[in-house]
Amino acid sequence: MATSDLCVRHSREDGVCRITLDRPDALNALTPAMRDRLVALLDAASADPETRAVVLTGTGRAFCAGADLRGGAAAGGKRRTGDVARTLRLGAQRLIAAVLDCEKPVIAAVNGTAAGLGAHLALACDLVLAAESARFIEVFVRRGLVPDGGGAYLLPRLVGPHRAKELMFLGDALGAADAERLGLVNRVVPDAALQDAAFGWAARLAAGPTRALALTKQLVNASWDSDRAGAFAAEASAQEINLTTEDAAEGLAAFVERRNPEFRGR
Repeated sequence: MATSDLCVRHSREDGVCRITLDRPDALNALTPAMRDRLVALLDAASADPETRAVVLTGTGRAFCAGADLRGGAAAGGKRRTGDVARTLRLGAQRLIAAVLDCEKPVIAAVNGTAAGLGAHLALACDLVLAAESARFIEVFVRRGLVPDGGGAYLLPRLVGPHRAKELMFLGDALGAADAERLGLVNRVVPDAALQDAAFGWAARLAAGPTRALALTKQLVNASWDSDRAGAFAAEASAQEINLTTEDAAEGLAAFVERRNPEFRGR
């Protein structure tokens, strides 16, 4: 079943939720309504036991050109203290948090330009596949803006502070091959093979132990801000929780019985 709403299309098949930004004439720049729709879809995927993996992609020449600045955000005018911070907290930061906090693996299939918030949306995903034509641009400096959407949190953790500053200070476009070399993407594939590659990975994840994957994602993300003692304690707690799941019992039984496990996502 597929539906379309607010320039965001989504469908679910065989446990994989596909979310597609569908505003190609504007390079899939995010309006507030699109952004809120993405948050709602990610939250729904997280809570839906029938959804076991998510693929996020775009149509046309871009994955996402960032926030749509043609409305009030770019118009200037008088603002009260706190207005911008509140807008970011409830907008771009909420979107990135929805990706990071989604309890299902999220794959970005970056089909073209990913700029500004669009780049951070891709980099927040658990796995990133990029078409050969994809480009990543920290466009904020070109607009006289400070990076938002979690960029100053995500980028240094992915590439280190010096590389992050180079990308953010200069605002140069980074091609897919260089993004792979720096560790921003997992794999670069030919444009025509991108969607098949993304759904191949998604199908494997959808057939996996869903709760174990969710707990693994949580551990890895939390490790960015944790010391060793906290990380070890979180690992022990996650392992204990996971051993109560049916998939863990199935995985152990399959090992003993020398057969392939059949995980059911619970």
